[in-house]
Amino acid sequence: MEVRTCKECKKLFNYLTGPSICPACKDKLEEKFQKVKEYIREHPHEGIGEVAEANDVSSNQIRRWIREERLSFSEESGIGLDCESCGKMIRSGRLCQACKDKLLGNVNDMYKGQESVVAKKHREAARMRFLDQ
Repeated sequence: MEVRTCKECKKLFNYLTGPSICPACKDKLEEKFQKVKEYIREHPHEGIGEVAEANDVSSNQIRRWIREERLSFSEESGIGLDCESCGKMIRSGRLCQACKDKLLGNVNDMYKGQESVVAKKHREAARMRFLDQ
């Protein structure tokens, strides 16, 4: 276990995983998240600035929740972020669906190439050999 200083309240705590905030601050942040989530349901057409101001949360924190896919917005909502790859407007996450598909295709292609190399080495190793007399 590691001892760290909480980024929010500056108290020492035993750090396990996740952000460097103590359990008490983590609970407070979760309460704020639930309030923001409820507020967005009641006011679906408000922007990030208005949501942040109404709930006493920074707009960066709301963007972080959107990137983590904890919050998502409908198409008619004015809230959105840019895809980190192509810049297209998205409602949740880091990448648009087209960039996710492209990335997944690249990963699959990479593994297909690896499988053929492994299979080829296995075939060569499994061949029968004869000793010359």
